[in-house]
Amino acid sequence: MVFDYFYGRETEQYAFYQIPKVLITDDKFSGITMDSKLLYSLMLDRSSLSAKNGWLDEEGRVYIFYTLEQIMADMHCANQKATKLLKELETKAGLIERQKQGQGKPTRIYVKDFATGLR
Repeated sequence: MVFDYFYGRETEQYAFYQIPKVLITDDKFSGITMDSKLLYSLMLDRSSLSAKNGWLDEEGRVYIFYTLEQIMADMHCANQKATKLLKELETKAGLIERQKQGQGKPTRIYVKDFATGLR
């Protein structure tokens, strides 16, 4: 595969996902994989869109919908790995909380503020 160079202002045409630096540098998050940290970053991006769309629960907390199938597609992985990443973010790191909505309804995912646990 051969890639061309960037010229001039072409580098400004792309959108990027941000991984919070603290997820990489703080020992508190050393026990979770980079794949989980990347997934968390994707969820942070979705959270900002959910907030703009008014997806708030009765307590004013932002939530997202991110199905296992969407995660598998975005992370280019199988069901087993996507499930493992979600579990890692929820139980090992405490960075998300999943709330089932009932039969046929998607699970709400609350993406927690990583910075509040550092105070």
